[in-house]
Amino acid sequence: MSKSVDVLIIGGGPAGFFAAISSKTHHPDQSVCILEGSNKVLSKVLISGGGRCNVTHACFDPKQLIRYYPRGGDFLLNPFKTFHCEHTVEWFESRGVSLKTEEDGRMFPVTNSSKTIADCLEREAKKASIAVKTGERVTSISPSDGGWMVQTSTSIWKARNVILASGSNQLIWNQLERLGIEIIEPVPSLFTFRCAHPLFSELPGISVPTARLTYESISTDGPLLITHRGLSGPAVLKLSAWAAREFNQVDYTFTCRINWLGKSRDAVESDLLAYADAHAKSYVRSQPLFDLPKRLWTSILNFCDISENRNWAEFGKKQRTSLVEALTATRVEVTGKDTFKEEFVTAGGIALHQINPKTMELIEHPGLFAAGEVLDVDALTGGFNFQGSWTTGFLAGKTLGTKNE
Repeated sequence: MSKSVDVLIIGGGPAGFFAAISSKTHHPDQSVCILEGSNKVLSKVLISGGGRCNVTHACFDPKQLIRYYPRGGDFLLNPFKTFHCEHTVEWFESRGVSLKTEEDGRMFPVTNSSKTIADCLEREAKKASIAVKTGERVTSISPSDGGWMVQTSTSIWKARNVILASGSNQLIWNQLERLGIEIIEPVPSLFTFRCAHPLFSELPGISVPTARLTYESISTDGPLLITHRGLSGPAVLKLSAWAAREFNQVDYTFTCRINWLGKSRDAVESDLLAYADAHAKSYVRSQPLFDLPKRLWTSILNFCDISENRNWAEFGKKQRTSLVEALTATRVEVTGKDTFKEEFVTAGGIALHQINPKTMELIEHPGLFAAGEVLDVDALTGGFNFQGSWTTGFLAGKTLGTKNE
């Protein structure tokens, strides 16, 4: 025997809960149900940000905001004009959850606990009489009698509207392909690099604040961290996002270059010449330049074979050229990727040309909507992926039944 509901949400994550709450807020007379395949909802919210939940980012200009999305930024411009980061802050604060902004713009609950966010979403869903069913793994989705039929491992559901908020779920993507929906092949994004280099052997834990990392024509800037397994930090994560498809194509084996200073070769050489002229009698190793950690400075000098007893007066063109090269273009052979903490983001999903950005409805499949990571949208770290979920979930829930334009 099948069960009927007005709005069926597939996925009990951030996009699914936000879509359900938005649907009930804007269409209070409609019945809404969330189906979650696992036995726990909002698991990604609970582990995100090291258990603190990076809810959003203090970037309140949609045109600036879309720059943090390697894929889907242009698509999100108009949705962000309707619901962006400031609206997210207002939404949570109006429900008793205050957020704080850290120096880098990331926003967290003042409690520093992701449970605060999960509890808020569950509380709002309960208050709105939204049914939440766990252990309902979807096995098929098909059009039926002007609506949709969804079969799960335990039930058959009929709904006038279905919102896909299933995240990076290959089984769901396979179901959608059977309906003729184009899926962009998902590949990993936001990962760290596994690599070894003579410079790194004694330096795990060392970081620099303004490095530039380059792969072919793609460059990213930011803090860089040397780990026991290779490289991490914002510069690495950003490069892994912007070059996600390129790295997948070469099976995560490639060469990248590190500019430890984020400055041009000419600028670094000019600085070295000026310092050598002003400190001719000082030993090259006595004082790290460019505010580099002393251990890193020493390791770079060792790599360049610059002896301990050489002073700046004896620092010739050959040594200077070698040092400039090491400081601005250290070549590193990457041999694989590692997942960044417990967080995992994919690049890929429902091709965006099939989606009406005003409604999140699939243009050729009336009554079928999509929100969150099931779409071919992904972002850098900093609260941007969650913001994509809040925005698309809000619109999908709000505009149920709106005709494509």
